[in-house]
Amino acid sequence: MTQPSDPSWRKSSKQTRGPQAGEPELRLQEANTVSRFRKLVAVGIALSAERRLDHLLDLIVQEAMALTHADGGALYTADPGRRNLDFAIIQNRTLNLRMGGTGEGITWPPVPLYDSDGEANHRNVSAYCALVRKTVNIADVYEAEGFDFDGTRAFDRKNGYRSRSMLVLPMVNHEDEVIGVLQLVNAMDPDTGEVVPFSDSEIPTVGSLASQAAVALVNVQLLDELQNLLESFIRSIAQAIDEKSPFTGGHIKRVADLAIALAREVSAATTGPFAEHRFSEDQMDELRVAAWMHDVGKVSTPEYVVDKSTKLETLFDRMELLRHRFEILKRDVEIRHLREQLQRGVGSRAESHIRDAAYREEMRRIEAARAFIEKINMGGETLETEKIEHLRTLAEERFLMNETENPLLSPEELENLSVRRGTLTARERAIINQHVELTIRMLESLPFPKKYRNVPLIAGAHHEKLDGSGYPRGVTAEKIPLQARVLAVADVFEALTAADRPYRKGRPLSEAVRILEAMVAEEHLDGALCDLLIKTGLAARYAGTHLASGQLDPFAWDGVTYFPGQHPT
Repeated sequence: MTQPSDPSWRKSSKQTRGPQAGEPELRLQEANTVSRFRKLVAVGIALSAERRLDHLLDLIVQEAMALTHADGGALYTADPGRRNLDFAIIQNRTLNLRMGGTGEGITWPPVPLYDSDGEANHRNVSAYCALVRKTVNIADVYEAEGFDFDGTRAFDRKNGYRSRSMLVLPMVNHEDEVIGVLQLVNAMDPDTGEVVPFSDSEIPTVGSLASQAAVALVNVQLLDELQNLLESFIRSIAQAIDEKSPFTGGHIKRVADLAIALAREVSAATTGPFAEHRFSEDQMDELRVAAWMHDVGKVSTPEYVVDKSTKLETLFDRMELLRHRFEILKRDVEIRHLREQLQRGVGSRAESHIRDAAYREEMRRIEAARAFIEKINMGGETLETEKIEHLRTLAEERFLMNETENPLLSPEELENLSVRRGTLTARERAIINQHVELTIRMLESLPFPKKYRNVPLIAGAHHEKLDGSGYPRGVTAEKIPLQARVLAVADVFEALTAADRPYRKGRPLSEAVRILEAMVAEEHLDGALCDLLIKTGLAARYAGTHLASGQLDPFAWDGVTYFPGQHPT
């Protein structure tokens, strides 16, 4: 209400309407103002609390429609180059229309802010509002001059609707930039339900809402951008670690994807030990970041240890040196044989036959020793004690080089070849295990936001075992959070089924599942999670996507047979 500046206004008003005629109306106006203010405050609180962009966009339009009793509303957001307005939300109560935000996707083309010749697009009311930064209030769009409403008319004809009143407001951010436009259509009289013009008295209130909405929208967009930056940075580090070795490329991504898929199965469970457990969105994000960062400590692990495909490999496979030594041994045997022939002469046929047989036997023994060492060098099977003893015997063989006798195997080579399982010595395995300690130190040094405060704990516990025999802390089940157990199962299953390890071929799925079952029995892995991995079909689906065809065989779990990519039978 606009009041005259004449001080006698109050007196003349009372004389005209009487002392009681104006007071109820004034009190009603004050009550409406207070109510509107309280509503605006409540809306502002709701906007500032919402962190999901799609929900926030919905909320902005819905609250603006509620404040103005509008039948429809739309929200446009400016693209990064400030060349177009993109439709973000479209709603209409009469037409039961909801697009954008949490509704259906929007296929409508953006509104250009500039024509092809570079001139400002003042024909479109939303573009005009954004460009000149002014609120536009139109009583009837069909009678408005200066704007092109052909698109609005076409929409009305198609949907049997009549757009009439329209209120368009710019949304300005803290940098004084227009980041969007709020458009309201057809204000409805609360008493009659008739379409009426938007009241000028409502513009300050809706303008305040638009300003609050702009602040909230910028905050959410900024948080999303920071989140995207963090995750992109994390993934780039993970990719660099994966690509450090040609044999483990994709390991981290596969583990992260499998861990998240397993966590979703935990949250979806309606029976069993996880029936009451639901991971929150923040906990899922926390697990995702931990999964992507779980091997970050390998940035310091030497490549020759990570990629050690044979027991004798360092910067190269030293088996090639041993082959040369065996050739020298064979040369020495042959030289001795030829010298004996020269010294003793031809001799009898029987003597010659005996010497030749001994010579061939010695050469066969050398070849057998070479084949034996070549086989155990691969590290593909468990080395029994008797084979280690035979290896020690061979290590004492001597060969002559540069007029010096040398042992066939150096102590370090003997140590490497004597590894019972795999290719890593105890010292090298300790180097590998140190990556977890470094992972923890690196992650604990980062100022993670509150929602990620458990990332170091989750990532650092993926090699812990329920019975306390894991590393690096050796903690038992009660100190290993569920997210870390999920990550551990994903990491182990990926490692068991991976076909890209340098020290072995990809295991058949049935063998990998048998090992998984044994680890559950030994209380190394969470049995309930492994049950979920298998019985939900997640393991079979994962195998169908990531395993080579030769690995895809039927496997049994808890008395049920499963087939990759199929339901259990």
